[in-house]
Amino acid sequence: MGVLADFPCAHDHVIRQVDLPARDVFARFDTAFAEGRRLPGEDDDLRLFGRWAQMRLSLGTDGGHDHDERVLRLTRSVAETGIPWTVQDVRFLWSAAHALMTWRHTNYPELYRIPLAAVRRLDYADRRRVLEGTPEWFRRYHRPVWEAVHEQLEEVLTEPAENGPAALIRNVIWNCDSFARMLAEEYGPRLAGPAVLPLLHHWNTARSAKPSDRWLKTARILLTPEAAGLVREILTRVAAHREKPVENGHGWAETVFLHERTAVPVRGMVWTCELIDEPWVASLLGDVALTCGVGIGGSGANCRSEKLANAAVGVLARRGGLDAVAPLARIQVKVRKKTVLAGVARTLDAVADQAGLTREQLLDRTVPTFGLGPDGVREERIGDCLVRLCADGSALRFVNAAGKTVKAAPQAIRKDPALAELKTTLKELRQALPAERFRLERALAEERMWRWHQVEEFFLDHPVTGRYARNFIWQILQGPAGIPVRTAGGWELTDPRGRRIQPSPDTPVLLWHPIREAAEDVRAWRDHLLEHGIRQPYKQAFREVYLLTPAEERTGTFSNRFAGHVLRYGQAKALLNQRGWTDLSIGHWDYECGGDQGDAVKELSGWQARWGMHVVGDPGTDGWGTASFCATEQIAFHPAGNTLSRYDHAYREGVPLTEVPPLVLSEVLRDADLAVGVTSVGLDEQATGGHEDYWHSYGFGELTETAKTRRDALARLLPRLRIAGRAELTDRFLRVRGDLRTYRIHLGSGNILMEPNDAYLCIVPTHDRDAASVFLPFEEDGGMLSVILSKAFLLAADTTITDPSITRQLGG
Repeated sequence: MGVLADFPCAHDHVIRQVDLPARDVFARFDTAFAEGRRLPGEDDDLRLFGRWAQMRLSLGTDGGHDHDERVLRLTRSVAETGIPWTVQDVRFLWSAAHALMTWRHTNYPELYRIPLAAVRRLDYADRRRVLEGTPEWFRRYHRPVWEAVHEQLEEVLTEPAENGPAALIRNVIWNCDSFARMLAEEYGPRLAGPAVLPLLHHWNTARSAKPSDRWLKTARILLTPEAAGLVREILTRVAAHREKPVENGHGWAETVFLHERTAVPVRGMVWTCELIDEPWVASLLGDVALTCGVGIGGSGANCRSEKLANAAVGVLARRGGLDAVAPLARIQVKVRKKTVLAGVARTLDAVADQAGLTREQLLDRTVPTFGLGPDGVREERIGDCLVRLCADGSALRFVNAAGKTVKAAPQAIRKDPALAELKTTLKELRQALPAERFRLERALAEERMWRWHQVEEFFLDHPVTGRYARNFIWQILQGPAGIPVRTAGGWELTDPRGRRIQPSPDTPVLLWHPIREAAEDVRAWRDHLLEHGIRQPYKQAFREVYLLTPAEERTGTFSNRFAGHVLRYGQAKALLNQRGWTDLSIGHWDYECGGDQGDAVKELSGWQARWGMHVVGDPGTDGWGTASFCATEQIAFHPAGNTLSRYDHAYREGVPLTEVPPLVLSEVLRDADLAVGVTSVGLDEQATGGHEDYWHSYGFGELTETAKTRRDALARLLPRLRIAGRAELTDRFLRVRGDLRTYRIHLGSGNILMEPNDAYLCIVPTHDRDAASVFLPFEEDGGMLSVILSKAFLLAADTTITDPSITRQLGG
């Protein structure tokens, strides 16, 4: 029998690696071996001969320990021959040895003689790639094998001391990714120093979910000032690190953030932060949790490294204190992984409980000021230069010794530690701003209540939160509403008619929402914002309201208002994640178990909304597993905490929509409208791929609530614009009269039709200086209003267009 026939058929993955030409060579070796002839000949491939010799160790399906002496001499001869093995050869040899070992072959020194000799022919980086996981596998599951070969394994994986400090570090953490290589090459001399190396070895034992008391006690003993400084530097690099493609040794690359072997010592460094009492610790842990807690590319419901994100949150939890709150608040805004968010919530609740507050009250009281004054400006003199930090998060401003404002830092202060500290503060401020905006929009949707003195102290007077809060409409509970105005006597609320009221300190107030107001009051507020140039951080006065429709009253337990749309899946998922939706994960996998179907889930004010979606498109076009497009389904509501499957009858039914609070219904449908309005293929220029009918129906069809609000804003803006004489609003379009043609711009999609024959005009949106100068009363979600205005200004002056891709269409 030949080696292929004798090899255990249960491990045919090894046999499949032998191609047809190699099988012919193996057959010649089998014949020569059976006849006792010399092996191999001068013209034979020594590497194939070595592979054949490794498979010759098979004792068949019964396994055993006793090999023929001729086979053992053959094995030893091959191991001692200087064969020029490749990485692929060595992988094959180890794979064959593992297959025989797990198939009752117990002569372990002989099974691994050739593989151990072959792996020595590789450099240390390739040795580690080939043997990745093997030592731990032996140690945990195959102790007899470990006892037989562990000394040789350790020898082939350990670089000699003469290779320098970097080698010492690679011996500990290996070099499986770019970050590990950076640690060895850039930090090798410091990590290998006597003040740090023992702690590095200890960091490399951080393999459990959280540190034990014993682990922390040892870390405390080994911690030195030099090691603490390195922890700060290296974790700063982790926070700035991004995933990169890594060759996996099998002929293709995979995207890797941190390899498992690298993440273990990094987690040890994170745990050590629990022992370091420095002001930078909490903020840096927040940075690490943010970077590691978001998905590849910076968004999504998964984590770059859930292990490190949870470790950072865990340390913040164990440290406790108010300085942990701001980093945790930032994590809540961007991270969508439920396990990480659960840890954040528990930590915030624990800190709040210690302070005798609710979580929301705690967040109110712990927003950092970043040293900003009441006017939202912080000034520091560094050398002869005055440096300004502003609450809007814009770039630092420099005033030189001559009193001139310059864009860049003067050469004399560029390496000053004080400037580095200000740059760090600016980075933290920029991270805090979206967290505060998100928190205030959540408070609007949840109808959160405060006492007026709390609003003054924690919002209006705060240099960071105040730049948002001072442009909102605040309402006395069941009473009048107004925008805050500072007077000599304190903050007052002013309504559109100029009437003022100064609430008493204990007056309950909340953020005004148009769903509670009469239409004429909403119109008054919208006019007031435009007349006084008040720009709100998010839509409040211009907020869309979604009331229950007759169709939804008929369906009863679900809404089909945003069903049947085709969305760009990746973009829709990212946008919904940013809006607090979770769980959506669908693709071309596991169709029988519903891998192509799923739900986006959002919890709000004690209610859970589920928006069904399924994959559309060809998996051959999308690529394995991924989905380019998804189709939307119904939206149903349940009490918060619902864990029903989409296949359960109770899930499909949901609760009657009449039982859902109107504000909850409106805010959920607003998110759905936003997702459709930003990610629908109806926005694409002449969509293809089977979506043409949908593109036309959405791109020129009836307006959604968001588009209706956009129309309302345009109705107020048009009289103020330079093109007012050339533009008019119809039910669904902004009609613009140029000199060459007349154009109708759809208020939902921004798509353009040209009169008189409704020819489609394709214009890729670009920045228009005239449109950019138009005041908009809110920071838009998606920016479609700006796109429409930009196209309108361009087409009103169509004789000045020089872009040939447009002029060719106009000529048609």
